[in-house]
Amino acid sequence: MVKTKYFLFIFLFCMGAKGFCQKFDDLAQTPPMGWNSWNKFACDVNEELIRETADAMVASGMKDAGYEYIIIDDCWHGERDEKGFIHANKEKFPSGMKALVDYVHSKGLKFGIYSDAGWQTCGGKPGSRGREYQDAQTYAEWGVDYLKYDWCNTEGLKAEGAYLTMRDALYEAGKPIVLSICEWGDNQPWEWAEDIGHLWRTTGDIYPCWDCEEDHGDWSSWGILRILDMQKGLRNYAGPGHWNDPDMLEVGNGMSTSEDRAHFTMWCMIAAPLIAGNDLRNMNETTRAILTNKDVISINQDRLGVQAFKYSEDDGLEVWVKPLANDEWAVTFLNRSEQERKIDFNWKDHPFEDPDFSYKVDFNNAQYKLYDVWKHTSMGSTQKELEASLPSHDVLTLRLKS
Repeated sequence: MVKTKYFLFIFLFCMGAKGFCQKFDDLAQTPPMGWNSWNKFACDVNEELIRETADAMVASGMKDAGYEYIIIDDCWHGERDEKGFIHANKEKFPSGMKALVDYVHSKGLKFGIYSDAGWQTCGGKPGSRGREYQDAQTYAEWGVDYLKYDWCNTEGLKAEGAYLTMRDALYEAGKPIVLSICEWGDNQPWEWAEDIGHLWRTTGDIYPCWDCEEDHGDWSSWGILRILDMQKGLRNYAGPGHWNDPDMLEVGNGMSTSEDRAHFTMWCMIAAPLIAGNDLRNMNETTRAILTNKDVISINQDRLGVQAFKYSEDDGLEVWVKPLANDEWAVTFLNRSEQERKIDFNWKDHPFEDPDFSYKVDFNNAQYKLYDVWKHTSMGSTQKELEASLPSHDVLTLRLKS
């Protein structure tokens, strides 16, 4: 009886106290852009790396291109004190987390941190289970702007309830923080997470290969095409403030230049968060140019917030179409195959009609100029048939402007 009254009280309080039980609005109105430590460094993180990465994000032009979050993933944790409050590892972060957050902010960037809904993180560090409100308060006091919240060691928990708890804890702490739900799509978060988080993982971890499965025994990580294929049927769940997250970028982590370009393009086409995962301090000019291509990024950051859909596929050549604001369109030809493919595309034979939303265009009645966003050149208009050769594992991406 006492427990029933308690939950009734909480329910009535949430209903009556304006804005208490909700997520922060007006955050992540376009897909978040930033950098995360995990793909390249895993648990090998420290304050020197983070400071140098913040410096590199500014010096490389990534900040100017729209990247803003510097996110420490797992293994930054020290111990909890006698009152249960978490502290950073003193050897890795001798200056303390607040000083590091202040440094990142001084560069005009925002700071992200990592925790887990379970007893321990995936790396065996203290999780937030039972300490959600303490941890949220701590992050707010440090000045954190973004929380990636993982799903390891969560036996006995239900995902929606666990993420609701952290959402409310963050809101009560009073500091606007983007909540990144990372439960790998196991519990179909796209069906329930719109009012809880600002983005949610749709798959297991990514791996820097074109089309592979990396078997870890009781779980797998996936190559670029495998992850892309797993997004089927999810686009109608995404939009401003709530994004499908197919995991972080692997650009610069060992794939070919064409594969990196295709990977980056397709994440932009499907309105995915653009969270780089390479070593920004030592990337070559090719990697930097891919990550900072503002013409491609503008497709990702388009205010309409609609994911691309697969228009057609034939012998490894796919056509993807993304509606944009101002009645514009982005079109990507993706060559998944091992051989070069010829493109012969008569626009007048291919009207676009969005299968999930009301966007459509008939090129017999509308004319668009074609702009190649990778070569930064005009390619004529939709009045003429498009003819091109597309190398293996590469893309041709056009912006259609009226």
